Formats: sequence, structure tokens, C-alpha cells
Amino acid sequence: MSIEMPDFEVNVQEAVRAFWGNREAARQKQVESGRADQGERSSVTAGKNMDGFLAIVRQLVAANGLPDAQVRVSRKLLTLPGYFRPTKVWDVVVIHEGRLVAALEFKSQVGPSFGNNFNNRAEEAIGTAHDLWVAFREGAFGESPSPFVGWMMMLEDCDKSRSPVKDNCPNFPLFPEFRGASYSERYNLLCKRLVKEQLYSAAALLLSSRTGIETGEYSDLSEMTSVRTFFAGFAARVAVEAARR
Repeated sequence: MSIEMPDFEVNVQEAVRAFWGNREAARQKQVESGRADQGERSSVTAGKNMDGFLAIVRQLVAANGLPDAQVRVSRKLLTLPGYFRPTKVWDVVVIHEGRLVAALEFKSQVGPSFGNNFNNRAEEAIGTAHDLWVAFREGAFGESPSPFVGWMMMLEDCDKSRSPVKDNCPNFPLFPEFRGASYSERYNLLCKRLVKEQLYSAAALLLSSRTGIETGEYSDLSEMTSVRTFFAGFAARVAVEAARR
């Protein structure tokens, strides 16, 4: 079964440019209104930063045989049932003929502070996936085949995200791969382990510096966690659903 990923590289670069452009537009708007949030918060409160990646989702759904699928991005339509909690609001939900095809999370983190958010992101990602899969096991989504469950992190590529980090763990030693690992390396390890432990169908880390607003440039740290691998897996699941018809 072949999959279609038309103009993929161009579309990812456009999504990267949109990410940085939307952040800057949100910051400028709040500065002009005189209500700017402190620090980097003024760049993220608009909630539109990852919209370029949502456009890729829509394109791949249509290109791989499900033009009539429901690609839900409105917050009112993103709620799925949980097992340990009643509901969870996802970033994108794809439904076809009453079957859950995909549930996706698109996250981002920009400096100057990375340490405040890494653990929270990891805990959220792990808990969200575990909750969904237990709900799936218990029949929350009917008789649907396993959905594609994806998690992607867009991380600012800068000195602080690539510099070694020291940890204080006095009781027991860290796993060696975490010793001195930068935040970019830690996110890469997180993505790999989320997939290896079958919590997510795919998990991706995309790195981009602020010059991406002009160039759209980005990088990956491994093939397993690349944005292409992520979306190829998603497109394959869409194609499988299309083949059911």
C-alpha cells in the first residue's frame, strides 16, 4: 500500500515559518494593546502557533483517500473520553464513519527557560497516552481498529536547548543516557521511549531556530523521531482506513 505525501518538505517549512510568524504577531499585538504578558508568554497565548501542522494533517487525510473524514481542530469538538479521568481535549482528532482514526498532540517549547517545562511535558505525554489506550481497551471507541496516536514537540534550536544539563539526584544514579544530556537530547530520548513503550504510534522532535521565520529551516535528531517518519505513519493509518471502504 503506497502513501501520498505531496510537497511534504515545502509544507513543513511553511509550517515552521508560520509558527515563528504567529508567535511574533501575537507578541506585537499584545505590545500594541498595552497588555503584553511577561517574558515569552506574550508569544504563545494566541493559540495559533502550530496551525501550519494542522494544515498538513488535513492535506494528508485528503491525499490518502479520506476526503470526507472529519478532521476536528475546533476546541469544542476535540474532547475524547478517558479512563482515569472523564475526558481529554486533544489538539487534532480525525474521525471517519464514527471510527477514531487518529488523535494527535502538537506541542512547542521556546527559551529562554527549558527546565521549567520539560518534566511537565513528559508527564503529560505519558499520562495522556496511557489514559487513551486503557479507554480504548475498555471499549470507549467502539469496535474501531487501533487509532494512530501521535505526539510532536517543536523545540527552539539554540545554545540553551543544546547545552549539557546537570541533575541533582542524591538517592540513586540516573540512567547514563540522561547524564549531561541537553534538553534537545532529552526530548529525543522521550520521543523514542514513548514509541518503544507503545504509548504513541509515532513521536517526533522538530528543532528550529528563530531564523526559521524567514527560512523555514528545521532539523531532526534521528530518523525514528523525525517529522517525516511521524507524518508517514499518520498517512499510512489514513490509507488503511480508506482501504476499508
